[in-house]
Amino acid sequence: MSLAPYRHVLRLPGVRAILLLGLVARIPMTAVGISFTLHTVNALHRSYAQAGIVTTVYTIAAAVSSPLLGRVLDRHGARPAVAITGVAQILVYAIAPEVGYAGLLVVAAFAGLFAVPIFGLVRQSVSALVPDDQRRPAFALDSMGTELSFMVGPAVAVAMATTLDSGLSLRVLGAAIVAGAIGVFVINPPMRADHEGTAEQAPPRREWFRGPVLAVLATAVFMTFILSGTELSVVSTLREAGATGWTGLVIALWCVYSLVGALIYGAMRKPVSSLTLVGVMGLLTVPVGLASNWLVLCLVLIPTGLLCAPSITSGNETLSRLVPAASRGEALGLLGSAMTAGVSLGAPFAGFVVDQAGPAWAFAAVGLVAGIGVLVVLPWYRRSGAAALPAAEPELEPVAA
Repeated sequence: MSLAPYRHVLRLPGVRAILLLGLVARIPMTAVGISFTLHTVNALHRSYAQAGIVTTVYTIAAAVSSPLLGRVLDRHGARPAVAITGVAQILVYAIAPEVGYAGLLVVAAFAGLFAVPIFGLVRQSVSALVPDDQRRPAFALDSMGTELSFMVGPAVAVAMATTLDSGLSLRVLGAAIVAGAIGVFVINPPMRADHEGTAEQAPPRREWFRGPVLAVLATAVFMTFILSGTELSVVSTLREAGATGWTGLVIALWCVYSLVGALIYGAMRKPVSSLTLVGVMGLLTVPVGLASNWLVLCLVLIPTGLLCAPSITSGNETLSRLVPAASRGEALGLLGSAMTAGVSLGAPFAGFVVDQAGPAWAFAAVGLVAGIGVLVVLPWYRRSGAAALPAAEPELEPVAA
């Protein structure tokens, strides 16, 4: 495997800065959910179910605002978006430690509606800074950075909550989020390439929000549905086997597999459609429940783990080409909302199957639902996907699932 594609991308002006800033700024964003949970339980002395409602409110609000903030990025650039959301986050984390449970629900909704759009912003900037033919390794680097953020952020949040007062932990978290917003404001990354022009008006949504784009968005839902459903199924499997102590290691290795998969996929010459990757990931998830112990579980998770980050990379790359530059922020915001929807659906679905039939069947059910879902939306992508892509790049024809 050649690392030359990564070296070429990292030499492009501005790419290193935005990828590094994205890695650092995403860490506190990934810790928001667990921080709200621990504050609700430890400081407000509420149940985990009530804490879950707080994080659900935050998640739904963030999913609603993601495409709206994407439109702000499209029309006004990075600085106005992070200025508005950064100030909002200062208010959120100044108030959050002082309010009761009902107030925290309101604060969580406000925090989600005005979440700093760092995930979509970084991807949109990468699309602007990197030529079409080099976006695959660039998005792979972005996916690896995102994976690392999700590995570090929640762990740091738990460590702070166990060593500091939860109210102080929230304020530290807020300060880190605002620092990330300030970093974006300072470097002011571009949202469009020079040749795309800043004066271009966004076309009507109906011109691009159709077949291929809908298929990519639906596939993102199925992908994160697999991830959250698999994570809960892993926890349930290890608990049933009396091996709960190995849970952290198994999930950490699963994340490492994803990083390796992104590294390999980003160096590939030819792309693979996200529909193919997610469809195969769903099928490979079905037999995971046959694992007899934690060590076997680590091994059988390798194939699905290797496909996680490449699925995200492929979806970002495809969507950035399918959508006009003037609407790219909104489309990437919709992609973020789709992924959030999948996370929200996958864990409850897997939990229901675990309760009714056991963890082994949960893996099978999650994989089958996602695999069938990809097959259902595949005609949307194949029927008109070729016409929506640049004629000069026939290699982006979808691979049959």
